[in-house]
Amino acid sequence: MVALLALALLAPTSASALERTVSVSGSATLKVPNDTASLGFSVSAERRSRGAALRTVSGHLRSLIAAVQGIQGVGPGDVRTGRISVRKTFRGKRPVYRAGEGIGVTLHEPANAGDLVTAAIGAGATGLSGPNFFVGDTEAAFGKALAAAFDKAKAKAATLAAQADAVLGPAISIDEGEGAELIPFGADKGASSCESATATPTTKGAGTKCIVPTPPVKPGTSTVTATVRVVFALQ
Repeated sequence: MVALLALALLAPTSASALERTVSVSGSATLKVPNDTASLGFSVSAERRSRGAALRTVSGHLRSLIAAVQGIQGVGPGDVRTGRISVRKTFRGKRPVYRAGEGIGVTLHEPANAGDLVTAAIGAGATGLSGPNFFVGDTEAAFGKALAAAFDKAKAKAATLAAQADAVLGPAISIDEGEGAELIPFGADKGASSCESATATPTTKGAGTKCIVPTPPVKPGTSTVTATVRVVFALQ
């Protein structure tokens, strides 16, 4: 009987100790510099036969790929070709064949996006899209936001612990909120010809090239937000 009575007296004390916790949440929003850009370029040509149109486009595309790979920040695996198209159309009553193909480029030095556009159009690109700026290493950006969110949650918990005449103990449980959210910043502007790219067309030989002024670019920042819920022990 004495032993049972001792256990009964100890149980509420232990339960009360376990219940001394504080549950808080913290959110953090960080601006992360964009360190990567994506751009798209295309070439097209019209000829009287399918073969001639494809040969012309292939030649222009090789020149385009060589030009963009010469820009600092474009590596060997950062250029990928797109879909090839050939369609029949008419110029008056005369049938012609229009062929086209494009490439996508990942640029790891986004400040060079203007130079990339200039080089691509100078090499024969007849269309472009981008640049779109974003953060290449999203996991690292999420990690920084989560750490900042945890620090805010801990500061809240310390304030509440002081108000309760307690000392903040270790974190008992940590729960990521709705997940980190990354909002990229970028401009997606397309140009389908020399004129729409604000370039000056010039004719040399049988082809038409564009003299393109290097456009200014600002990679800007992306916004990453993270939320955590943490339960701390109170001592």
